[in-house]
Amino acid sequence: MLRHFGAKRTYVHNVKLASLLCMVAGFVNSAGFLGFSVLTTNVTGHAALFAERLAMEDWKTARVVALWMFLFLAGAFVSSLIVSFMGRNQRFSYVIPIMIEVLVLLAVALFGYRYDHSLIAKEIFAGGLLFAMGIQNSLVSIVSGSAVRTTHLTGTFTDLGIEIAQLFQKDTINATALKTKIKLRLVIVFFFMSGALAGAYLFHYFSFRVFFIPASILLFTLIYDVYRIKVKRYYRQHNPFN
Repeated sequence: MLRHFGAKRTYVHNVKLASLLCMVAGFVNSAGFLGFSVLTTNVTGHAALFAERLAMEDWKTARVVALWMFLFLAGAFVSSLIVSFMGRNQRFSYVIPIMIEVLVLLAVALFGYRYDHSLIAKEIFAGGLLFAMGIQNSLVSIVSGSAVRTTHLTGTFTDLGIEIAQLFQKDTINATALKTKIKLRLVIVFFFMSGALAGAYLFHYFSFRVFFIPASILLFTLIYDVYRIKVKRYYRQHNPFN
C-alpha cells in the first residue's frame, strides 16, 4: 500500500493506506489532546493560538506555538527529502520516515509518564507528535498523489461536500469515478474518527502507554508491505511457468 507510486496505485491501495494511517492519526489526535491538551496532528488551530498569544504579548507561549508549527513543517520536509533522495520508485523509500514516526510514538509511550504539565515538557512531547504527524502527512500525500490526507479532516470534508454536490448535477461526466472518490473520503473520515474514539477511550485506562498502539499499527503496515514484496519475489523466482 505504501510501495506503489503514481500510475501503479489503485483505489484498493489508497483504501488500505487510508484505513490504517488515518486510524493512527485519529488515535494520536485524541490521545495527544488528552495527554498534553494540545492538538498534535495539524497546525490550523495553532495558527489562531499563535496570533492570540502575540496579541496578548505572551511571547513565551507564542514561541512554543511557533515551534510546534515549525516542527510539523520540519516533519513534512524531512519525509519528503528522504523519499526524494532515495527515489520515489525505490523500494522501501518509505521505511525510514515510518520508522522515525514509530520511534517518536514509542518515546511518548515510554516517557510520557514524566510529563509534569510544564510548558517545557508540553513543548517537547507535543512538538514530537507534531513532527511525527508532519512526517506521516507528507509521506502519505506523496505516495498517494495527494489522494489521501491522514492527519486532518478539513480538506477531506471540503472535497466530500464538493463531490456530493457534483453527483446532483445532471451534466456529471463520470459518475462512477466520482462515487469512487466519495467512498475514499468516507473511508478516511470513518477510520480517523474510529481512531480518535479508540484513542480517547483507551487513554483513560492506559494513559501514555496507549501510544504503543499507533506505533504497532505503523509497524504492521511496514511488515505487511515488506512481506508481500518478499512473497511476490519468491514466487517469481520459483514459478516453473516463468
